Formats: sequence, structure tokens, C-alpha cells
Amino acid sequence: MHDRKPVQSWLTDMDGVLVHEGQPVPGAPEFVKRLRASGKPFLVLTNNSIYTPRDLQARLARMGLDVPEESIWSSALATAQFLADQRPGGTAYVIGEAGLTTALHAVGYVLSDFAPDYVVLGETRTYSFEAITKAIRLINDGARFICTNPDATGPSVEGALPAAGSVAAMISKATGVEPYFVGKPNPMMMRSALNTIDAHSESTAMIGDRMDTDILCGLEAGLETILVLTGISSRAEAERYPYRPSRIVNSVADLIDEV
Repeated sequence: MHDRKPVQSWLTDMDGVLVHEGQPVPGAPEFVKRLRASGKPFLVLTNNSIYTPRDLQARLARMGLDVPEESIWSSALATAQFLADQRPGGTAYVIGEAGLTTALHAVGYVLSDFAPDYVVLGETRTYSFEAITKAIRLINDGARFICTNPDATGPSVEGALPAAGSVAAMISKATGVEPYFVGKPNPMMMRSALNTIDAHSESTAMIGDRMDTDILCGLEAGLETILVLTGISSRAEAERYPYRPSRIVNSVADLIDEV
């Protein structure tokens, strides 16, 4: 590993890093408190497009994590920013929840099912077959296909749930059109996060629990990457990938003194 500049900005995944199964990871509240006290720019990232930053702030607060609303960056926000850059003031047919529709409204998009510029697929608690059918027909008629994130499944108390990536695969099969995924592991997610806090890749660290999204995304964006073992990927699994994180730690509790 070549020598990097000291870390001046932090990006961290949420699930598996700060919280796990509805509970704070031990040391996470202290880590966030130290981040805020340091004055260093930071963002909490999530591929989940269901919730607005305000929703997520409230959820984290209930678990003792004091994260400001402006320090939360979701695939919904990244998608909205991407579309606003690509086609300002455009129109979109959206399958998703308030996190996505609110973000699109905020950048001046009009939500419409009449010849929209884009079909935008995000996470939702209840995928409607009627809405999926409409999305397929709009894409066949020329709408561009965007998906907030490629996750195939999401967690629930009962077990795995189909997520945006799985539904996108069904729409692609029906239309022959592949979506553009904005969320992790697309480095676009990291680049947009860096721009949001005016940070530089050579002095920013990305903390994540998944080798195939967080670490890959951070690596391709040129960040220092730190794998924590409180979520999906284990130390043994990390060794099987053709790329490596900059380092592996047990949890964010091991990083408190570095902030």
C-alpha cells in the first residue's frame, strides 16, 4: 500500500457498521460523537432509498446515534443529483417510497407516467405488479431506465426480501434494457458524497462491512478503505476477493482514537 494523506474526511456505511439488526454497534455512538466533535466532514451512506434523511436521522437517534440530517447520503439523493445533472427539470415515472420521490421533487423533477424521460426504480415495501407492468411499457416506449441500487435482496425479520436489483432484473428481462445503477458499488455514489462535503479522495476514508459494495466502491473512487467485521463480510471472506481493503478492523470502536 502506498502512503496516503492523513484522513480529513470520513464516509461510513450505516447497516452493519453503525447499526446491526436494529441495534447500535458497540462503540458506534461514541464514534459518531467523536466525528461530530472533530469538525471533520463526514457522511453516513446507505443504498436504501426508502427513507428521507430526516426519517433516517430519527431512526438513528432512537438508537442513540446523533447524526445530523445533512450528514446522511442515500442512493435516492445520489440518483436525484445524477438525474438533475443529466437532464435538468426532467420527468420520471417512479417506483419507490418517500425517500426517492422527495429527493426528485427537491431537484425540480416532475413525477409523471406520461412519456417520462426516465423510469426510476427504487426500494419499496410493496412492489406492485401493476406499477412494474407500467414501467416495462414506458421503457419499451423509450423511457431511460435508472435504478437506485443493485441489491438483490434486503433483510427482514422473516428472512430475505426481494430488493430493487431483483425487480430491475425482471424489468430488464421483459424489455431487454439494462438499468443504470447509481448506488454502491458504482463509484458515482462515492463521488457524489465527496462533492457534497467538499472532500478529496486522497484524504478520505470509507468504512464498510461489505467487500462487494462498500470496499469495492471506495477502492474504485480512490479512497482509503476500512472493512469492519460487524456486518456481512468476514476476514476469511475478504481474503477470497481479488482486491483488498486498506485494512480490516473489528468495529468502528477501533477507529475512535483516529478521528
